[in-house]
Amino acid sequence: MDTLEKAKIRISHWMTHNDHHGEEYELFAEQLEEAGKKAAAEQIRKIVQLNDQVTDCLRVALKDLEG
Repeated sequence: MDTLEKAKIRISHWMTHNDHHGEEYELFAEQLEEAGKKAAAEQIRKIVQLNDQVTDCLRVALKDLEG
């Protein structure tokens, strides 16, 4: 397997991994909000947004490798 094939696999894995983290972060933010920690929940939701941006970058990189 060459470097490009390995890169595609790694990037795909990272995207899936990020999606799972995003789901966990959102659940955690909800729990914090229910516990009355709105400011902390907002920070975790910012992480969700940043995580989505990372995944978008990975998606672009994967598209470049495939194209």
